[in-house]
Formats: sequence, C-alpha cells, structure tokens
Amino acid sequence: MFHKIRYAALAVLALSLVAPAAAEAPDTTNSTAPLVAALLGDTPMIDDVQYLTDAIGGRVTGTPANLKAVDWAMARFEQAGIAATKAPFMMERRWTERSTTTVIEGGEVPFSPRAVAKFDSAPTSAAGLTAKIVDVGKGGKDTFKAAGKSILGAWVLIETEETRDIDGLFAEYGQAAEVEPRALQAGAAGIVFMSSRPSGLLYRLSAQSPVRGKIPVIIIERAEAARIQRLLAGGGDLAMTAIVDVETGPAFESFNVIGEIPGGDLKDEIVVIGAHLDSHGLGSGANDNGVNAGMVLDIARQMKQLNIQPRRTIRFALWNGEEQGFIGSWRYVEERDQEMESHVMAMSVDIGSGRINGFFTNGRGGELDSILDSALAPVSGLGPFDYFDEPIVGTDNFDFMIGGVANLVANHESASYGPNYHAETDTFDKVDQRQLRLNAAIIAAVATEFANADITLPRQTRRQINRLVETTNMKAEMKSFGIYEAWKAGDRGRK
Repeated sequence: MFHKIRYAALAVLALSLVAPAAAEAPDTTNSTAPLVAALLGDTPMIDDVQYLTDAIGGRVTGTPANLKAVDWAMARFEQAGIAATKAPFMMERRWTERSTTTVIEGGEVPFSPRAVAKFDSAPTSAAGLTAKIVDVGKGGKDTFKAAGKSILGAWVLIETEETRDIDGLFAEYGQAAEVEPRALQAGAAGIVFMSSRPSGLLYRLSAQSPVRGKIPVIIIERAEAARIQRLLAGGGDLAMTAIVDVETGPAFESFNVIGEIPGGDLKDEIVVIGAHLDSHGLGSGANDNGVNAGMVLDIARQMKQLNIQPRRTIRFALWNGEEQGFIGSWRYVEERDQEMESHVMAMSVDIGSGRINGFFTNGRGGELDSILDSALAPVSGLGPFDYFDEPIVGTDNFDFMIGGVANLVANHESASYGPNYHAETDTFDKVDQRQLRLNAAIIAAVATEFANADITLPRQTRRQINRLVETTNMKAEMKSFGIYEAWKAGDRGRK
C-alpha cells in the first residue's frame, strides 16, 4: 500500500508542475497530461526494471540471459496489447569472458590483483601469458618512445584518471583508442589498464580498436595497479602471468524487440523511441540500461491503456548488440534504408536514471530546438532543460544520425552513472526510482510532440552528414569507438 500512496503523491506533485495549457487540454487522444499522470502513478515500470536486472541479470548479447530478456520483453509488450516484433539480425562474432586471473612476481611476495578482460581481448593459452611489466604512464607518445625496446614482448601498464562522470567516460575511450594501437606497434605482448574506478571496483571497456583479438587487454583494480607502479618506480623488476579465458565464435543471430503503436493520418511517418536491452556481464545492467528499457516499455504500455492515437506511428525499440558497437540499431537502419526517408525522428535514452536536464540535438539544433521547446512546455516544471548541438557518438542514435535522420539523445545528470558504468556495481539498488518516473514523463512529452506536431524534418544527404563529421569532434569520437573507417569506406551510414 505504501508504494501506491507514494506514487500517487508523486503524480500530484509533478502534475502541479505541469503547464496549465497541457493540464486543460480537452483532447485526451493526443494530450500529454493524461500520459504524464499515468506514468507518475503506480505502473509496473519499477517492477519490470527490477525483474530485468535482478532476476535476469547481466545480458551480454548472445548469452542465455540476453535471449531470456528478449523473450521477456516480447511477452511484456504482448501483455500490454501492443503488437511487437522479435526482429533478427546478425552479430559479427561472439565474445564473452569466462574468467581472468593474474599473478605478479618479482617482489618479496607474489600477489594476485583482480582483473577482467577488455571487450574483444585476445585469450591467452591455458597456461597464461608471462611477461615483464613496463610502466608507460598514461601511454603518451613520449613515454612509449622513452620506454623503447623494453616494451617488446612485455605487458605495458597504462595509468588512467579516475572516472566520475560522462565526460570522464569519453576521455577514457579516447585514451584507449590512442594507446592500444601504439602498444601493438611497439611490440607489446599485452596491455594492462589501471581501473579508472576506486576501491577495487572492476568494469569493462567495450569500445573496439585495431588491437581487437590480437593481444590480451585487461583491466586490474586501481589500488593494485598503483602498487605495481610504486614497485617499478623503486627499481624493482616485475613480471605478470595472466590467464585470460574467453569464449569466441563466428557470427550469430540476435534480436531487437520492436513494439509499435500505429499512427493515424500520418501513419506512414515514424518516430522511434529506443533504449538498449543488452548489458555487459559485470553487474546486472541496471542504469546501463535496464532503467530506460523499462521506461520505453512503460511509455508504450500507458499510451495503449489510455487509447492514445498518435498521428505518426511510434516504434518503441529495445535494441540489442549496443555494447558491441550499436549493432542492432545499425542493422535496423541498414535494412530499412529507403524507409529512413519517412523516419521523422529517432531518440535514444541511455545515460542512467539521473535527472534528464536536456537533449543532444546532434548537429540539428536549428530544426529541433523549437520543437523541443513545445514538447517540454507541458513538463517545464521538471526542468530546466538545455540543448547541446554537438553530435554524441556512443549509443543507438548513431546510425540514424549517419543515416541522415533527425535524432536526439536524452542528457542526464550523472548521479551514480559514471562510477558504476559497465562495473560490478551497476545494480538495481543504484536506480533512482523517483527520478526514473519523472524522466518517463519527460520522454513521453517529447515522443508525443514529435508524433503529433506539424513538422517536416528532411533526411540529410551524405555530404551534409560528412560536414558534421569533419567540422565537429564527431570524427575523433567515431575513431575512439572503432567505427570511423566503416563510415569513411561507405560501409556504414548514408550512401
């Protein structure tokens, strides 16, 4: 009973912040206010998120848990009376970690830091890889040059800054993209990253790089990496034996889950609201991204229960393969190239359960800002909201963006997202349940406006997209995720 009273109080509070015009709108078919009220009430959203993260847990694409999550999502859409499709696509290869162990020798007493393999790390033999450790600081050109031939056949240790927020995450991906090819070229046998998280916390980096599958790449706990640095700085010689046991395999089939509420007079035009269903195996994928998968599902459920009839068709996408390079959303765009002409907007929600404080408009702010102003007016009391027109690379908006479709990414206050990103601690207890409901109201308001407003958002040409790539930080971000070359070659994005 308590949780029902609490959610009712939340609904009353939030609706007191809703702009009067929205609250008075007589047309319940298209009005935002009834949908906002429903989402702030006692819906199954929190229970869905808990089931997805606690009962199913980590959902690496291709694992039994991931397939279980797909079937669960299909069932939840169908229980809500929403037509849903289990849409197949091919993943290029299988990679999952079984275990990674280490032993450091050369000091007075051997010690064994906890470690995990980076996504796409090469495995070692069953006996492991034993080699000396060379500290190259943060892995800059000068430190590699100074280390010279000592790197040949060695493990290189890379120092990182402690990650506290989303900016730190992008900096970390950028550092890895520069350091890994440098280490490979210098002849390193393997790469050891200092964990960027405190207190022994382990996490998995997932961005692809030219090193993928060529040498082992691991992450060890921060305090023990600092210990290794001190011992080496004191003149000691250390060697590490690491056993990296991973399962690899050929291409395999995975699935997106796409729910749909058909539109009315503009039913051939499509608005996509998406969040990724998969996660990494550390932790249970709560803030990345179970919370927003549950949100997308609940927005669809409440629209159906309220018998809301949008003018445009809304597709509620639960993507798969996001952690391996946004593969599911890429395949969706690739397979529907001609249909992209009728996609009005695609939105991705993927930065946890902190307060939504605005949106990335990804180079199309001139077209999208005024629409967002109208969309957010009914929930203005949940703001303020800012718009950021720089393109963001790193989630499922990406292939819509390079496919020329107007796209948005919700920006969130970091809250607990940064420190727990891809980490063992990304668990249900870190979810801000109250804020998740408020965020759902914000996303629903935006979805409703784009589905109903009199707007025209033409698909961009490759030349227009390339201008965005070349005149912003987008190229560097694409390189840090290992996807720039595919764009450059014309294998990915608008032809």
